Amino acid sequence: MKIFSALLLLILSHSAFAANPTILIDTNKGQITLELYPEQAPTTVANFLKYIERDQFKDTVFHRVINGFMIQGGGFLSSGQRADILSPITNESTNGLSNERGTIAMARTNSPHSASRQFFINQKDNSFLDAKGSQWGYAVFGKVTQGLDVVDSIAKVATNSQDKPLQAVIINSIELQK
Repeated sequence: MKIFSALLLLILSHSAFAANPTILIDTNKGQITLELYPEQAPTTVANFLKYIERDQFKDTVFHRVINGFMIQGGGFLSSGQRADILSPITNESTNGLSNERGTIAMARTNSPHSASRQFFINQKDNSFLDAKGSQWGYAVFGKVTQGLDVVDSIAKVATNSQDKPLQAVIINSIELQK
């Protein structure tokens, strides 16, 4: 019985430590909870968590919003200034994760290894953003677990011709939950 109890305790404690990190994005439109996938995207998750630990997403905005596609944020302050960035990271778009509805991925320039802090949440399945053959994609590193309705609400805000919301969609904070 003692051996069984010890094994059960060991299994349960391993499960508790093996849980993926969960983050909470608090916006002026509501809250979005996401699970991150460090096993599939270790560099990307570590980079994102660095920004969270340093509270560098506070008072940033979703600056690019396209209904039926995605919402992009984290790169600009609500004042309009570009936010400070850490060094760009290696593109992990070949990790087997797809840009499906509700996934979070790193935004980047045309250079495949240029992602730093800007991210986007896919409002629909966007598999055309996945890596294919020698073509780099956009690295998925997590998925919305609660608040997909908030993503949809943000995606529907009025925007200008550059897809910038007419009224700021503010990211009050992004916090690590566990």
